[in-house]
Amino acid sequence: MPLYDYRCRACAHEFEALVRAGDQDPACRSCNSRDVERLLSTFAVSSAERTRAAATSARKKAAASAARDNIAMERESELHRREDH
Repeated sequence: MPLYDYRCRACAHEFEALVRAGDQDPACRSCNSRDVERLLSTFAVSSAERTRAAATSARKKAAASAARDNIAMERESELHRREDH
């Protein structure tokens, strides 16, 4: 049985309900009205997955930045060596 989100048109109360195929829309738990609308459900994303993805992205950006810094330092060092000789 899928879990759906609903909003009551009469009192604006939002709630979740388990609904089987073929069942009528549930009644509002606040005012018992049957005038409800099914809302678009949001999907769940594991916070561990998001944290891991964010950490991986941050590491890649840091590595790219460090590589650019190293290249710039090597160029500057080479220029100083050429000036000294």
